[in-house]
Order: sequence, then C-alpha cells, then structure tokens
Amino acid sequence: MSSAITHSAGPAAAAGTFRIGEGPEVRRLGFGAMRITGPGVWGPPADPKAAVEVLRRAVELGVDLIDTADSYGPGTSEELIREALHPYDGLTVATKAGQLRPGPGRWTPCGRPDYLRQQCELSLRRLDVERINLFQLHRVDPTVPAADQFGVLAELQAEGKVAHVGLSEVSVETIEQARGIVEIATVQNRYNLVDRASDDVLRYCTENGIGFLPWRPVADGTASAPGVVSEIAWAHGVSTTQVALAWLLQRSSVMLPIPGTSDLGHLEDNCHAAELELTLAEISSLDEVLTAL
Repeated sequence: MSSAITHSAGPAAAAGTFRIGEGPEVRRLGFGAMRITGPGVWGPPADPKAAVEVLRRAVELGVDLIDTADSYGPGTSEELIREALHPYDGLTVATKAGQLRPGPGRWTPCGRPDYLRQQCELSLRRLDVERINLFQLHRVDPTVPAADQFGVLAELQAEGKVAHVGLSEVSVETIEQARGIVEIATVQNRYNLVDRASDDVLRYCTENGIGFLPWRPVADGTASAPGVVSEIAWAHGVSTTQVALAWLLQRSSVMLPIPGTSDLGHLEDNCHAAELELTLAEISSLDEVLTAL
C-alpha cells in the first residue's frame, strides 16, 4: 500500500481555517495522535495497520493538522505518522518534547536544553523531515530556568529545524515571558465544556492571534451526558461528542480542537462536528454547563 496521501475536502473542512504563525492555513478541526499507541498510551498498538488506517482516514475526511509528541509510545506515534502519511503533502504535523515517560501512566517534565535539543533531533528522524512544522514544549520544567527552555526553542527555530514554536499547559504570564524570547504560535492547554480553567489563556490567545489547541477537548462522560448536551444532540440528530466539539469551534476563531481516537467510527463522528452549527441560544445554554457531566 502506498504511503502517499491525496486528501480531499471532507467534514473537517467546514470548520474554517487558521494560519499558524506565518505558515500555511490549517483546518480548525485536527487530530490528536496520542490514542493510536498501545494500551495506556504506552508501547505500540495491538494492531499497527489499524492505527495507520485511522490516520489515513482522518486525512481523507479533511484533517490537515496532526498533533503528536515524542512521549506518545514513546516514539511510536511519530513512527506511525511517518508510515501512514509521509511525505505529508499539504499536512501540518505538530509534535512536542519535554516530558519523560518512565512507564505507563507516568509523566515527568524534563526541560533541560540538551534534552529538548536531543528530542527535536529524534523527532526529525522519526518523522523523516528536515524541519518540524510546529514544535511544542510539552511542559515547562520547574527545575530548569524557563528562559533556558524557551531559549533552546528559539535556537532550534533559528537553525531551521523548527518552523513554529508552541507551549503546553501554561499561564498567560508564562506565555508573555516566552514571547520575550521566541515567537509563540500556539498554546495547548486542557479545555472542554466542563473544564474552563484556561479561559483567561484562551482570551489572551484570541486577542493575540495565537492558536489554541485544547487537549482533552471532549470531557469524560460526554458520550452519555444527561441534560442540555444530550437535548441539543437529539435536536440536531448528532452525538453529544459532536455538540461538545462544535461548541469549542464556535467559542473562538483561534480554537483548534484535536480530538483523538483509535476507532474509525469515533473518528468519523468527531470529524462531522465541523458541519454542526449551533444556534446562539444553544451556545448560551452550553456556556452554562459546568457541572452537568
């Protein structure tokens, strides 16, 4: 089977586009490639061919932003992306570094400049590219001066190994500190219908044209959620997951949800969220959903 992908406009294309930094525009509904790895996001998947199929189907459905990390697997997600999608014609592949994976369910920030540089080199090799479209600091390591971590990202960008730089799980203050050292194109914080602790960060990103990639864009329990979410889903004849994703897409023009899955059926359902247009009344009702799930 050929590894080249020719993608056509699909459901994800309906959500509109966003330009990451000075790079190409991407469709605002992307794909998070964490769940294509093994159980507990550790090791290779039980069926690598199925994981490749999911990645290729995402692109066929119009997705052109793929988000991953060196720690997913570790390394496995990037390798699967290369197998499925290289040479990435028309795609933006974003990856992250800055978290160690000593074992399943264990995450440890590591922001030493030499480590971040090493991981960038390894990601370049695994993805088989000369430059990473979007390289994100997975976590700011509290044991290493933040300026040193941002500084190596600036160096990698100046060397042409990284096109754009992003941050993950940061405050407005941290973003501003980083922007004094390197241009920040995106921020990736946890955000969904019931977890809006990063509302101030989203507001800042919206005001400054910084892409906001909400990780875990669909809160646990959304699929069986009672109340207003399920009522809106029933009215439109769609899933509650689609309602949650559509709410995100309509919340800000810089919002770039990256729902992930290893299941083709869930993938199809997620991508069709780009076609769902909620009414102002529905959005207002969903804005009040903070304890329903």
